[in-house]
Amino acid sequence: MRRTPFPPASASDAPSANPLGASLSGTRRRLRHGFTLIELLVVMSIVAILLTIAVPRYFSGVDQSREVVLRQNLITVREAIDKFHADTGAFPESIEALVEKRYLKSLPLDPITESSGTWLIVAPEPPHRGRVFDIRSGAPGTAQDGSEYRTW
Repeated sequence: MRRTPFPPASASDAPSANPLGASLSGTRRRLRHGFTLIELLVVMSIVAILLTIAVPRYFSGVDQSREVVLRQNLITVREAIDKFHADTGAFPESIEALVEKRYLKSLPLDPITESSGTWLIVAPEPPHRGRVFDIRSGAPGTAQDGSEYRTW
């Protein structure tokens, strides 16, 4: 008994001849092996262009968010100092006293230095009691608006 080959499933599977005599199935086999060097270079250059646009925006966004967190932390601690002064009639002796007396849950971090030990303490004028009148950031450098972190 002799078997006959099945007909191609679709017209695209059937070998077709072009003027040069190469079949499409040979072209398909070559494309399955991978990308050409030119294709890889084009994709890499597109990725590089996109990264040069996106990365600076990302880092400036991170810096801007740190500055926003620093401003908010300063506001929170200053409000706690004011509440302490309103309740006791004196300024706290240390920043840790705000945590001990539960005006703050914990001492916030300075997001620029990523430490809670770099806060600069401003003492009150002599007629007032206590040692902590205000708090400032101990971070070196300037913000995006040109002001120094220490002056906030």
